[in-house]
Amino acid sequence: MKIFFSAGEASGDVHGASLAREIKKISPATELFGLGGNLMQENGVKLVRNYKNYNVMGVVEVLKNLRRILKLLDDLTEIIRAEKPDLLVLIDYPDFNWRLAKRVKKFGVKILSYIPPSAWAWRKGRAKDCAAIADVFIAIFPFELPVYRAAGAKIFFLGNPLVDNVKTSMSKAEARKFFGVNESEKIILLMPGSRRQEIKLLLPEMLESIKILSETLRAKFFLPVAEGVDEVSLQKKIDAANVEITLIKSARRYDLMSISDAAIATSGTVVLEAALLDLPCVVLYKMAPLNFLIGKLLVDIKFFSLPNILADEKILTELLQNEVTAQKISDEVIKIIDNRPRIVEKLHLACKKLGEHGSAARVAKKILETAGDNI
Repeated sequence: MKIFFSAGEASGDVHGASLAREIKKISPATELFGLGGNLMQENGVKLVRNYKNYNVMGVVEVLKNLRRILKLLDDLTEIIRAEKPDLLVLIDYPDFNWRLAKRVKKFGVKILSYIPPSAWAWRKGRAKDCAAIADVFIAIFPFELPVYRAAGAKIFFLGNPLVDNVKTSMSKAEARKFFGVNESEKIILLMPGSRRQEIKLLLPEMLESIKILSETLRAKFFLPVAEGVDEVSLQKKIDAANVEITLIKSARRYDLMSISDAAIATSGTVVLEAALLDLPCVVLYKMAPLNFLIGKLLVDIKFFSLPNILADEKILTELLQNEVTAQKISDEVIKIIDNRPRIVEKLHLACKKLGEHGSAARVAKKILETAGDNI
């Protein structure tokens, strides 16, 4: 069999590598090729193009590189037409991948969508459009299923890869020694995200909240530096705020999360990673006023943090837009410390909904079944 992967960003490369590794275990002779990155290549995927040569963010950058992106779309379409794979696997990256899917559908190629567009949250009509194109969908959250099933899609939830990927490399005692924290000290994390705009809008209030917390709490404060973030620039912001925060490399973040008492985090996957490690967060989100007004019209969700969405209840405090103030953040951190056992218990129940370990192996099996016509 021949399976074509399309993964256009770093997270997709990670997912694609895990799936390729499991596919090769089950069916070593299966030929894997496509758009991806170095991790996919290391796990048996022959790259016809490396996403790093095309990966751009922001409207201006996309417009500047539009010709190259459209050429990539043309090239991949032609490769798929010529090679006639048994299956095209789309891994997230919706704006590009669904344009590719529309094109190759005409060639009679079967299509599987892994991590489909977030139609459960906004633009629900996309589910119907996507269902008309892809043969099979595999979601990584159970709450994605209803909107796609209502649109007529054949969709499965086979677990979430974070259950396997979020793991520590040392014991809690070893971690405390490594980070230089004794048992009597609280550990508070700042996780402002990796996007420049998020850091610009949220980090100043996070830093001010640390000043307030330092007056009443015996604690050490850490900030894991996300990949792609300028550490020197971050340190300058911290120095200007006149607070004591230790920057650490992101590779050690899970060990640090596992011994932390509370976190102040920008909404995103990191909040769910923290939940899997028994770390409650005060969850923040802020955007430009115009974008917020547009978002209110388009997005239809009760909560914006993943643990709360999974639980369908407010486990973690969410502060949005003007609610993001240093005083509110510090107040909520104290509430977490005072009520931590109860919050962690609820996080456990929410995270159980992510499924058991081994999701990559189950998804790999479904990919092979789909490629082999067993759909």
